[in-house]
Amino acid sequence: RGHRLLLHDPYVREDEAARLGAEPAALDDLCRAADIVTVHAPELPETYRMLNARRLALIPDGGAVVNTARGSLVDTDALTRECATGRLSAFLDVTDPEPLPAGHPLLALPNVLVTPHIAGAQGSEARRLGAYAVDEAARYLRGEPLLGRRTAADLPRLA
Repeated sequence: RGHRLLLHDPYVREDEAARLGAEPAALDDLCRAADIVTVHAPELPETYRMLNARRLALIPDGGAVVNTARGSLVDTDALTRECATGRLSAFLDVTDPEPLPAGHPLLALPNVLVTPHIAGAQGSEARRLGAYAVDEAARYLRGEPLLGRRTAADLPRLA
């Protein structure tokens, strides 16, 4: 049936989204249209509980929430209620609180997978990060633009 990739990010321009193969969307519209909602945002005052009870209710029946960002971006109580009914599934690498206390309902639901904050772990992180740092230093010494360059203006919105 094909798919559409919707993107809600106030820092990504429409042309950048198109280059990524995504369609910009307001967050409510994204929740209404998406079968899978994935969260990849930093923890900021404006992202706190961005997936709250109202927005979780907008996700179509049978939908799924994937959070590999920060636990505070999703309302844990509201997500627990949605998953307990079986209406939504969840795949959570981060939770709020983290870790969830023993006996938390999310840990027992068959439609929820909670991992111990290991998203992206492939076992070679130290080697890859080290190679990246060396490559960046070499670019700097050659007077080339840095791939990971960030400005002071970027800092408040980085994870």
